[in-house]
Amino acid sequence: MGTALSGRGRRKGGRNKIKKYKRATWLGRRAKDTDQIQDEIEKSEVTGVPADKFEYDDELPGGGQFFCVETGKHFADAKALADHKKSRYYKRRCKGLKEEKYTQAEAEKAAGMSKEILPPAHAK
Repeated sequence: MGTALSGRGRRKGGRNKIKKYKRATWLGRRAKDTDQIQDEIEKSEVTGVPADKFEYDDELPGGGQFFCVETGKHFADAKALADHKKSRYYKRRCKGLKEEKYTQAEAEKAAGMSKEILPPAHAK
């Protein structure tokens, strides 16, 4: 009636159970965080060196000459970069970069780890 390979018994796809292969996949394509990009922009303003200028590198797309600072991505040519700057992803990232940095003090306050300033126990 049915073959051994059809039906529920057959496993689809090459799902690998070895964790070292899984780990590299999602970290490899991860975009830079907004605070990292804000640091790079501040550093370029202080030093006066533009953050989007790279020396020619064969390893990078477009030789590293077409770089978007706001998203931290390299593009193959000027047209691809221009199209990217019209995209929704780019516009959302720019809007997020205009917000203030999230500091450690804010994180502690949100977690309820406030630092109370108590009045002195004994008056002088």
